[in-house]
Parts: sequence; structure tokens; C-alpha cells
Amino acid sequence: MKIYKLGEEVLRKKCVPVEPEEINDSLRETFNEMFETMIEADGVGLAAPQVGISKRYFVIISDDDIRRVFINPQIIGTSADLCDYDEGCLSLPGFNETIKRPSKVTVQALNEFGKPFTLNAEGLLARIIQHEYDHLEGIVYIDRGDPQYAAKVTEQMKKRQERAAKKEAEKARKAASIAAKLAAKQAKKSQ
Repeated sequence: MKIYKLGEEVLRKKCVPVEPEEINDSLRETFNEMFETMIEADGVGLAAPQVGISKRYFVIISDDDIRRVFINPQIIGTSADLCDYDEGCLSLPGFNETIKRPSKVTVQALNEFGKPFTLNAEGLLARIIQHEYDHLEGIVYIDRGDPQYAAKVTEQMKKRQERAAKKEAEKARKAASIAAKLAAKQAKKSQ
């Protein structure tokens, strides 16, 4: 699966809930693909908008190595005590910032089979849940940190996207040129 990067519209949209009839084998296959994509990218969490889907779900594997799926999650409680952690994001590769978040959360969600559950989480698990939940709200972690750093990262990501778009356009131009030359050769042969 493609991981969408900061600057792509899907990351800034508030996601819509998953309907009960959508929780099926096809969606479970999407979760498996998300886990594979996340692991391959060396991540610990991946939200639907990060793979271009504006739906309210995410997958995580915390330091306990348990694969967890959260469908239509709601954070129903947070601790008053906060903690700092150096966060990164697969949608902002190469950037990290220390972000302050509640050290504990209580979340309600549906699992991959549509069964409701409540989870009290702390430490890294709580951190990942909050980070991925933010994605469902159209929020990326730099929105919760230093505004100057966020502006710098946003500008650098924009430049990266512009360079990538130029490379793609050049690649497409070269491919079209080669195709035209091959077609001309083929036309000569058939005369």
C-alpha cells in the first residue's frame, strides 16, 4: 500500500465512521495489508487516511507485539499526568519532535470482527493510540508541537513533493519518448 505523505489532502480530512456491514473479510484483508505496510516501513501504527482511506480505523503493534485493530475508536478518558515522547510518523519520514500527551488513555472501539472492546492503555501503547486517533481527526503530530517547527516541516515536505512530481513527470516524458521511437520503428518495419 502507498503511504500518503504530509501535504496530501486525505491526511487533513476528518474520517467517516465504518458502517457495520463494512466489517467483513474484505476489510480484514485491508487490515492485513496495513499491518504488512506498517511493518515494512518500520512503524508501530498506521491509520486508514495514511493509506488513502478516509475511514475511522487504525492498526497498531506496540512494544507488547500484539496486533490490534481499532474500528470507530473513541477516546473516553485520559490521565491528567502528561509525558513527553519523541514522536515520528510514516507520513512525515525523517522528522521527529518531542510531543506532550496524556500518559494513560481509555479507548472504546470495535475489533476486526465488529466486537466492541474497551482498553485502558499507558506508556507507548497509549501514545500510539493517541497518535493514530489524531490521524482520524485530520491531525498530524506536528500540530501538537512547536508551530515554527511544524511550518518548517510542512515547507520541507512540500519541496519533497515538488521534487518527486518533477521526477515522475520526467520519467513519464522519457517513457513516452521511448514509446514513440519504438512505434516509429515498428511503423517503418511494417511498410
